Amino acid sequence: MTIKDWRKAFKQLRAKPIKMQKYIKHNQPKERPTGRGNVRCTRCLQYGAHISKYGLNLCRCCFREIATKIGFKKYT
Repeated sequence: MTIKDWRKAFKQLRAKPIKMQKYIKHNQPKERPTGRGNVRCTRCLQYGAHISKYGLNLCRCCFREIATKIGFKKYT
């Protein structure tokens, strides 16, 4: 089976259901118990720049938008 073009690979796999099941079994993403890929923002569901302190679970952008509403003060 050639995999130069991914569309061609899936076209070939659709014709062979047993090989397709094996491909899906071995190439599906793993369930990650910990790490950056498991923690998401509760507002926008973004992965990066996560603030989990005080149980906020927000990304940096969402925190800046609602910080004053929650009671945080910005000191300059």
